[in-house]
Amino acid sequence: MKLNVLLRVIGVVQLVLGMLYLLIPLRFLAMMGQSVPQPDIAYPLGMLAARFLAYGMVMLFIAHQPEKYLFWINNMLLIQVLDLAVGIFYTVSGSVELSHSAFPMFNASLFIVLLTLWRPKATEQGKS
Repeated sequence: MKLNVLLRVIGVVQLVLGMLYLLIPLRFLAMMGQSVPQPDIAYPLGMLAARFLAYGMVMLFIAHQPEKYLFWINNMLLIQVLDLAVGIFYTVSGSVELSHSAFPMFNASLFIVLLTLWRPKATEQGKS
């Protein structure tokens, strides 16, 4: 039950990020305190949005029977680990202020811990 809720929360977060990067990418960056790039960068941000949206839908879909979808849970865990690593790197290097990276890094850390603790064991995968 806990994992089902967590996957839904992660799915919603991914969908919200996807919609923001799709519909208002440059304004969204400005709202987060990031440098606003040239307008042509909205194109690759739109492509990034597609991935957020697809993963959000996957997380909502697998939340019904997470034990059958360990592959997708592990992929989301990998995404969160990479998100945290990138956040730490750019914060420590001084490219991003902690005030801008703290919340996303906290989310990634929380999702890493909870996905690790609550994900189904490999032996449970495929059981109904």
